[in-house]
Amino acid sequence: MLRRRMLIMLGVVLLVVLLLAGYKAFSIYKQIQTFSTPTPPVSVAVAKATEQPWQSRLPTVGSLKALQGVDLSLEIAGTVQKLQFESGQKVKAGQPLLQLDSEVESALLETAQADLGLSQLDFGRGRQLVGSQAISKGEFDRLAAQLKKNQATVNQLKASLAKKHIVAPFSGTIGIRQVDVGDYLASGTVIATLQDLSSLYVDFYVPEQAVPRLAVAQPVNVSVSAYPGQTFVGAIGAINPKVEDTTRNVLVRATLANPDGKLLPGMFANLQVVLPDVAAGIVVPESAVTYTLYGNSMYVVTQKKAADGSVEKDDKGQPVLIAERRFVETGERRDGQVLVTKGVHSGEEVVIAGQLKLDNGTSIAISDDKTLTEQNSLPRAD
Repeated sequence: MLRRRMLIMLGVVLLVVLLLAGYKAFSIYKQIQTFSTPTPPVSVAVAKATEQPWQSRLPTVGSLKALQGVDLSLEIAGTVQKLQFESGQKVKAGQPLLQLDSEVESALLETAQADLGLSQLDFGRGRQLVGSQAISKGEFDRLAAQLKKNQATVNQLKASLAKKHIVAPFSGTIGIRQVDVGDYLASGTVIATLQDLSSLYVDFYVPEQAVPRLAVAQPVNVSVSAYPGQTFVGAIGAINPKVEDTTRNVLVRATLANPDGKLLPGMFANLQVVLPDVAAGIVVPESAVTYTLYGNSMYVVTQKKAADGSVEKDDKGQPVLIAERRFVETGERRDGQVLVTKGVHSGEEVVIAGQLKLDNGTSIAISDDKTLTEQNSLPRAD
């Protein structure tokens, strides 16, 4: 009886072991089948690397300044009697803008002019009398000196009276008014800003190594964040003849036309100085390049080769395509394109979308699906 129970238990254990072994063998078989199944190719979008003329440019940043711009301020103190402009108004050179109270100065000027008239009469009589020796030469000299003194007093009061009103020193656009009628203003008080916006200056710095490549009248392309995608063309007007001691940079000024008044002084500007160097280079879409700390790379479309060196073909007789990762050296980037100085040849196809699923040697299939391009529309940094 005991022996029979032991045989039953041994049979059950053996059955369990056989079941586990069968399950394990089946799992191994399924894994082998999975790995032996060929992986479908990864769909990618590609573009050709092309050789084309590349105009060298020097990128930098700068600030916009008005061709003429001043803060209108007072030379002498006084109470505002009349304002003759509105905020944001376009004014002409010589146009009156502000008048201070000038009653005291006007009264003093009338008194001085009366004294001047009297001294002119005295001088005229003295000139006749000194000829007939009715008065001494010394008395005539006193009358002449008094005439000059009264004339100087009139001129002084006229100059002081002229400072009681402000006129536009040049044509331009006046800013927001800072004063009102009745305000008492101390000397030096700013009443508004006046800017000539017909043309602008663009001041920027370049490294001293770039100075030999710059020249007056050289084109400069300017862009500002206020008008994305729009380029304003200017030209270098002056190059500072001194290198800054602290930064080793040179100040350069370009002149920029602004007929529509879109650009304003003080705007931050991105600039591209167009250099005279023009050379042929290999250009690819910027989305093809992967930027990393270890170097820049891209995937190039190549044909898979067998051990004997022949090209492998699929069941349709077409060459099997794979992605070959290459490290490249890149240059200037511009308008979604990048200059490749080493690593890719003209005519080779590079992957511009779908790189996330790729590795060196991955089978690929070229697709025209636009969604692939959209997902890689910006350069990636891994």
